[in-house]
Amino acid sequence: MLNTASNAQLRQAAPVFAALGDDVRLLLVARLSRGEPLSISRLSEGLPITRQAVTKHLLVLSGAGLVASERRGREQQWALKPDGIRDAERYLAIISKQWGDALGRLKAFVESEKG
Repeated sequence: MLNTASNAQLRQAAPVFAALGDDVRLLLVARLSRGEPLSISRLSEGLPITRQAVTKHLLVLSGAGLVASERRGREQQWALKPDGIRDAERYLAIISKQWGDALGRLKAFVESEKG
């Protein structure tokens, strides 16, 4: 893993974070993270939007590499793609390290100015 995030890595990560930036899509990912593939009907339960809207959200998540579907009988079953989530986690770790390093440098500078 790289210590710093390159522009190319950040551009690659942007669709993942854009997809996760919507509260409905984040809820769908949370439901799928339980490990069991779910149908549109099951994923739609309790949501104030139509199944067609849920499908559109799932297609955005699929385009970002976070979910995939598989036909089982008459239904599409949707499942989380762990690699997509791991990629997002890796990008966050890179950014977090950079932020931590920057704060460490700031702290060292402030403390050196005191003395």
